[in-house]
Amino acid sequence: EPSLMEAFTFLPGQIGQLSIMGAGESTFALSSAPSRRGSFDFSVMKTGVVTSAIHELRAGDPVAVRAPLGCAFPTDDWRGKNIVLVGGGIGMAPLRSLLFYLLDNRGDYGDLTLVYGARTPDDLCYADNRCDWEERPDLDFTATIDTVCSTWDGCVGLVPSVVEEKAPPPDNSVAVTCGPPIMIRYALESLEKMGFREEQVYTTLERRMKCGIGLCGRCNLGPRYVCTDGPVFSLSELRALP
Repeated sequence: EPSLMEAFTFLPGQIGQLSIMGAGESTFALSSAPSRRGSFDFSVMKTGVVTSAIHELRAGDPVAVRAPLGCAFPTDDWRGKNIVLVGGGIGMAPLRSLLFYLLDNRGDYGDLTLVYGARTPDDLCYADNRCDWEERPDLDFTATIDTVCSTWDGCVGLVPSVVEEKAPPPDNSVAVTCGPPIMIRYALESLEKMGFREEQVYTTLERRMKCGIGLCGRCNLGPRYVCTDGPVFSLSELRALP
């Protein structure tokens, strides 16, 4: 409905829940940009009951949406800083929203670097967007896969290693990493090795969320709830959690 769409706003990093009658409800990152009105996107990998039901939907089928939920990337605090984005696989979803926002407000930020990788070329998402990102002179974009593949002529190497090779300077910079937990773990180590301090590094957490509003306790980490206090956390915040 036009009136609902006009009133709907969100920020990069926030999440939403999709509910399919007879299948259930699941939480996904909003992967479009709030600055691009008229529609909004969720990126859904087919892995279970709810995601399979979503993949079977056709145009016009009813879907219940609860959004936005959770906190966002503190983009206002990052104005004037260089931004380094490190993504992996479907974990690129929240970074896609953030990247669109940064590009739509390009003059407010410094150098913009994106390293995005996956195991194989087929595991890389957003093919059309990647073509646009490669052509932008104001974005240093590198796509990489883990091992050599006959259908790939681009960069080959694990994402953390590629980030270290590119060596974006930590001065006046913020780094954001989203992807598989193992990639995030080693990306954080690489960023620390490169001189990024804990308060300069952000990530998103992925926990099983049920209510989305901090009542059920399914997604707690000590006293914090991923659905309300997150999913965006700085590394300094994470180090203080159990």
